[in-house]
Amino acid sequence: MPKYELDGRTVLITGSTGGLGTAVARALRRRGANLALLDLDADLAQRQAADLGPETVARGWAADVRDLDSLRAAVDAAAEHFGRIDVVIANAGIGAVAPIETMDPEAFERIIDINLNGVWRTFRTGLPHVKQTGGYMLAVSSMAAFVHSPLNGPYVASKAGAWALCDAFRLEVRHYGVGVGSVHPTFFQTPMMDDVHADPAATRLWGGNRNGLWKTIPLDTVVNSVVSGVERRADLVVPTRRNALVARIPGLVRPIIDRIGFRGTTIPDAIAQASPSGWSQPR
Repeated sequence: MPKYELDGRTVLITGSTGGLGTAVARALRRRGANLALLDLDADLAQRQAADLGPETVARGWAADVRDLDSLRAAVDAAAEHFGRIDVVIANAGIGAVAPIETMDPEAFERIIDINLNGVWRTFRTGLPHVKQTGGYMLAVSSMAAFVHSPLNGPYVASKAGAWALCDAFRLEVRHYGVGVGSVHPTFFQTPMMDDVHADPAATRLWGGNRNGLWKTIPLDTVVNSVVSGVERRADLVVPTRRNALVARIPGLVRPIIDRIGFRGTTIPDAIAQASPSGWSQPR
């Protein structure tokens, strides 16, 4: 597949002012992409955009991935401002370390709502615009989608769910010429990792992420893999070779099922017959 050139395209990123969002935005701008930067803090997003260039190439908006209307308003405003949206990166995410037995229910539900439902809301609001450009949508998942650590239940569940959501969504939109992928980094250094290393339970679990399976990888490695994944319109992006096999084994059968299980116009035909509730509705 030819390289998907980013120069002049518009990329929308949620959670743009976080550690990964900030680094990815800079890398994409170096590729010549226009940036629609969405974050809870409008002032922070606007300052981030100003650091990357004039409003013709970068602009920030307030958006809450837990609020469909808030997200739709920001996405639509970004599309109007730039005239198009080519790529959507669902990057907003949070984590916590606690056993399921004692974890605050509100904390559990918040992680699921941001990390999984937030991806759905981002894709749902971005798709009408990405359809027009035959673009690409990417969710930031994690190696936690495949390696399920204790005291991390809602996080691993949400990241596995985001991966599965991308696989399902890819089939639903492929007839539009839209690509969908997920990226699966292991631990890497961001402000979120500072919180992890300050937590005694997390330090006991993962040994401070200094060695072995849980060793952190450079932020640049993750950023480069994200940008490369967008340029390849990749289905699955794994930043480090040592984790590639673990991530790819569950997906070995999926392409075969995709080809033989949903032939011809089966999927668009089914979409045309589906009701908004997801079930049959009385006429």
